[in-house]
Amino acid sequence: SSQNLSEEFAEAARQLKREAPRIQFGKMDVTHQHDLRKEFNIRAFPTVKFFVNGSREGPIDCKGVRKASTFITWVKRRTGPSTVLINSTDQAETIIKADDLAVIGFFRELHNDSVEVFCETAREVPEMPFGMTASKDVCANYGIQRSSLVVFKKGKPVHNEVLEDGGQNKLDLTRLIKTFTLDLVTEYNIETSVKIFDVPVENHILLFTPRSSETFSEIYENYQSAAAEFRGKILFVLVDTDEGRNGRIFEYFRIRDIDVPAVRILNLTSDAKYKMPADEVTVENLKEFCQSYLNGKAKQHLSSEEIPEDWDKMPVKVLVGKNFNSVIF
Repeated sequence: SSQNLSEEFAEAARQLKREAPRIQFGKMDVTHQHDLRKEFNIRAFPTVKFFVNGSREGPIDCKGVRKASTFITWVKRRTGPSTVLINSTDQAETIIKADDLAVIGFFRELHNDSVEVFCETAREVPEMPFGMTASKDVCANYGIQRSSLVVFKKGKPVHNEVLEDGGQNKLDLTRLIKTFTLDLVTEYNIETSVKIFDVPVENHILLFTPRSSETFSEIYENYQSAAAEFRGKILFVLVDTDEGRNGRIFEYFRIRDIDVPAVRILNLTSDAKYKMPADEVTVENLKEFCQSYLNGKAKQHLSSEEIPEDWDKMPVKVLVGKNFNSVIF
């Protein structure tokens, strides 16, 4: 909520006043300040922007940051080094074991395009510690032979992304790393919905199925296997159809009890929905569906009610999705 974020923001300001007094925090109610809202393109509340070097031109958006500690990390990485330089295996282990998650960049040398992209990505993901190294001993200790970004979870490597010089995109890396703040498959509920929308992956796949069904564990296992392949590209979400509070999301996708288990892909930007062509929730069917969607070959699913029998009896015709095209065009 706005109130909660406001308190965390104030706490960050208090702590940074001691550590970095040159960084000023300010709060503004722009309800009646239409000119300011327009100038800084403020469409949602609350919005946090960071102004650099005394200029009101092009402030940096601070999105998805909700805790005081993350605010502090975000600001520090904007005003100083965004990653810790690692020179020894001990130092690497300290960073890897300090938090649940850590990201380490292993490089041959510290001055190239992929290092630059890695450091920029660190600025975008203040939720976790970032370190980088060009030490041969450290790379050898973790069995790394090529420039790589490695995500560690609870001290163990869970993902290794080879970094081609200049070939990586900051947004792709940001998406990939942020997905590790969620489970491989995230169950949709009131608490997780905020986190799901904070991760900047615009493609979501949703599995609608009752947890109580006999086939649940088999279907869920298949869903997890497919999720591992599309990490960073498609976010895998589970919607338990036994949970009454999920009613609105069924309505939104027009899913009925007889449809489950059902699988849909939603593109958050265009709001387009896609239905998995196969009925069986197998690893193969899920992978095929996800791949055809990413290749732009999946057909959009336009849910529609049946055409009423008396749709053309009156001077004003009744249109639904199924007869809209044929009647209008």
